Amino acid sequence: MNAIRSRWFMRMAEDLGKSNLESSAASSNLESSAASVSTATSRRFWPSVLRWIPTSTDHIINSEKRLLSLVKTPYVQEQINIGSGPPDSRVRWFRSSSNEPRFINTVTFDSKDDSPTLVMVHGYAASQGFFFRNFDALATRFRVIAIDQLGWGGSSRPDFSCRSTEETEAWFIDSFEEWRKAKNLSNFILLGHSFGGYVASKYALKHPEHVKHLILVGPAGFSSESERITKFLSTWKGSILNQIWESNFTPQKIIRGLGPWGPDMVRKYTSARFVTHTTGEMLTESESRLLTDYVYHTLAAKASGELCLKYLFSFGALPRSPLLDRASEWKVPTTFIYGFQDWMNYEGAQKARKDMKVPCEILRVPQAGHFVFIDNPSSFHSAVFYACRRFLSSDPDRESLPEWLISA
Repeated sequence: MNAIRSRWFMRMAEDLGKSNLESSAASSNLESSAASVSTATSRRFWPSVLRWIPTSTDHIINSEKRLLSLVKTPYVQEQINIGSGPPDSRVRWFRSSSNEPRFINTVTFDSKDDSPTLVMVHGYAASQGFFFRNFDALATRFRVIAIDQLGWGGSSRPDFSCRSTEETEAWFIDSFEEWRKAKNLSNFILLGHSFGGYVASKYALKHPEHVKHLILVGPAGFSSESERITKFLSTWKGSILNQIWESNFTPQKIIRGLGPWGPDMVRKYTSARFVTHTTGEMLTESESRLLTDYVYHTLAAKASGELCLKYLFSFGALPRSPLLDRASEWKVPTTFIYGFQDWMNYEGAQKARKDMKVPCEILRVPQAGHFVFIDNPSSFHSAVFYACRRFLSSDPDRESLPEWLISA
């Protein structure tokens, strides 16, 4: 398997490390469908030890609460109603005769009244809990709001029936816009990690009037290594792997297929990625245990948002609608943040910057990989504060780049 593929597809169990949340039972808590209530009641009746996939809505919610118990800053958790689909959208949140509303799981942390708003968007197969090491530090200077994108985390998980790049982008961009309207937000800083960076970029291109600064952390969508991928696809291995990709196979399907053995596999992954082979600050035993529990329940839940992958990216993580092609249209000042060992190549950001007509900087964080905010949280916080110095400092021009960060 070539390097690009293994890093994107398998490490997407890294960035991919956590998506897919509510199981069908989740619907019962958020929607009023009688069938959903019946399903939820049935699942609650059977002890989790007797289920092939030992997860449920309650497991997901409780694992999130346990993980966020590590955060000292008080917060409010909400389910924000985004309706059944925006009036002007070409795709509803689901293909159904039902018009039941859908919800975006949202956490808002206490802050000073005059703090700028920072909205955080997670990556593929992840959810807002992945930022658990960052909320306390960031909340000292921002009004921090983190969400689970539609189809992931604690948000609603409609049946995913998009069949094109345009429809799939609308699924995420329009649901985020409906959430913004419901929260009555504007003039905020938007931070997106990996796939969340792709969504944040597409949103800022469509609705630049609401975003005053864009922070893209190891974002997807800026790659341009098509020649290597094309060459690999001409081999029999490349052909097989491409067929797997186009079949919309996801790592989450493996977790579900393992049934009661799934939690142990996730434990081995999180232990290897964030403890044994970490590129930065190791997770404590308590952090590892709570994150593992959280990751499992979000991975094992009903497939929804995870099925977007093949419509937005071709094999090798090549975007079907490249952000590089739209760099000249950029209207929002942007900061890219990459870990030194990030498998997302920062050279794509450098290419994009050449065509941008707005301020753009690229920061690299040492002792960190793709999950820079977990690997080296203190340096990541320094990078975010520096990126937002216009909003945090009375004299931003006098703010110097922290010596441990590198400007690319």
